[in-house]
Amino acid sequence: MKLKIPPPVYMLIFATFMWLLSQYYPLYKLSFNTQYLGITIVLLGLTIDLSSLIRFLLNKTTVNPMKPENSQILVTTGMYQFSRNPMYLGLLLLLTGWSLYIGAVSAILMLPLFVWVLTKMQIQPEEIILEELFGQPYIDYQYRVRRWI
Repeated sequence: MKLKIPPPVYMLIFATFMWLLSQYYPLYKLSFNTQYLGITIVLLGLTIDLSSLIRFLLNKTTVNPMKPENSQILVTTGMYQFSRNPMYLGLLLLLTGWSLYIGAVSAILMLPLFVWVLTKMQIQPEEIILEELFGQPYIDYQYRVRRWI
């Protein structure tokens, strides 16, 4: 199952569950309007994802999360100097914005589960492959830069 489902698919699955929870088991509906804040956070997530994608393309390395072994270079500039996984951070921000947009606490409570699932199913397997591929430079990078932020 690891490295078999693309991270954007995980995000869409979680977004769907968040919406279903908000409709059928909201726990508590936020009493103040969080839609504009949600949209702003979605835009931030899209910006981080796009800038990270462009960084990979400029470095002529793979953007396919299912094939990290095809990486040509270890990207450590741009957002990658703050997070080892800014594309996944962008997905988390998309879900955060979505949860605020729909305004149900049950949706917000799904965010830590998304982090856990993506860490276990995508990030940790990627890290093993990248450590084998890049060796000590990647290990040094892991010590310098946090996994998420």
